[in-house]
Amino acid sequence: MTDTMTAIAQSLSTLSGLLWGWPLVLTLFGVHLFLTVRLGFIQRYLPLAIRLSFSRKREGAGDVSQFGALMTALAATIGTGNIVGVATAVAAGGPGAVLWMWLTGVFGISTKYAEALLSVKYRILTPQGTMAGGPMYVLEKGLKSKPLGVLFAAFTAVAAFGIGNMVQANSLAGQLQQGAGVAPWVSGLLMALLTALVVLGGIKSIARACEWLVPFMAIFYVLGCLALLAFAAGDLWPALKLIFTSAFSGHEAILGGFAGAGMKEAVRYGVARGLFSNESGLGSAPIVAAAAQTRNPVRQALVSSTGTFWDTVVVCALTGLVVVAYGDWKGGFKGVELTRRAFAHIPQIGPAILTVGLATFVFSTILGWSYYGEKAMEYLFGPRVIIGYRVAWVVFVFIGATVPLHAVWDFADIANALMALPNLLALLLLSGVVARETRKYLKEQSLDSE
Repeated sequence: MTDTMTAIAQSLSTLSGLLWGWPLVLTLFGVHLFLTVRLGFIQRYLPLAIRLSFSRKREGAGDVSQFGALMTALAATIGTGNIVGVATAVAAGGPGAVLWMWLTGVFGISTKYAEALLSVKYRILTPQGTMAGGPMYVLEKGLKSKPLGVLFAAFTAVAAFGIGNMVQANSLAGQLQQGAGVAPWVSGLLMALLTALVVLGGIKSIARACEWLVPFMAIFYVLGCLALLAFAAGDLWPALKLIFTSAFSGHEAILGGFAGAGMKEAVRYGVARGLFSNESGLGSAPIVAAAAQTRNPVRQALVSSTGTFWDTVVVCALTGLVVVAYGDWKGGFKGVELTRRAFAHIPQIGPAILTVGLATFVFSTILGWSYYGEKAMEYLFGPRVIIGYRVAWVVFVFIGATVPLHAVWDFADIANALMALPNLLALLLLSGVVARETRKYLKEQSLDSE
């Protein structure tokens, strides 16, 4: 049995390496750059987007408010990638991976914008009276390719269990076991029960939970990181300098022992973990964007684009600075253990920040991703499968708490790549539609006053 599990883990690692080779990394970052230029640097509208994102009033047809949709998307987006994923990137690619992760977030804002715009434009009203949208509908209605829509939905339904479920549960279970001696099955059972209380009620229940959970957890974690960086103020400038210089020259990292990690590793792991964290190009967040009550596609697209900013440009950057400034990445530690040691430099405060942050990030991500998987299954098989999927989701939260971390991360990377491929194709082929809609609503009208 052990040999079989080892062989499976090795196969997953090999497949992950193939999928996340240079072709996909360059394609992903290339789409970010292409859309940034094609849309005239849409990032310059970020202040307007942030202002619009805090609106809770009903503005049009949809299931939840723009704020509720954003909070649900952020719930799914801000997860272990912001804590464990950043540490994993630094361990494997060196401090320079932090810069590439940050740049993926900056340019990924345009991709998140385009994804959401298309998903709102091509969304449908189901016979049950709810909105349904996402890349599967964009592929079917925008590109007139039902097979590609089915392919994306199938990848999403399966990927959700890795990206938004097992990885999250595994990371929190590991932290609680190392930090508090809690057995994985105990933490897994508790997470499963809490998940069941929310997800069985559907999107409105999920959005209500996320509207109060996400602002609390984000503000708490950001303030905690700032406090940690204040304690390490003398190491901040050297850490920043190391991040920038090693991004292009490489630096010692935990890759095959203590081999030197060059620019290739910094780029690969930074971009890969950046996508895992902010999901720009993955096609997941637009699924909930399509449920928003909005007057036009551009308004919700702007709101959705702020998710990448908060997730990667702010939260991931702060985590990266903490990990690099405290220097434990040099000691051979990986994953949650590396992050835990960095935060442990400040007794009581540091571990508490990490535990609360990881617990809330994990739970919110499990909630958000449950909706993504559910809508994918609904697209494939109709509404009759929704209840069964929700029950299976809760069960896999428990299972994920006991799966080896490395295998789970590889599975998540594979799922990321398979989801991204058809979505990136749609973004490239329909970029003209995005540009026209942007001109129509953003440049010919005032979104602030309409």
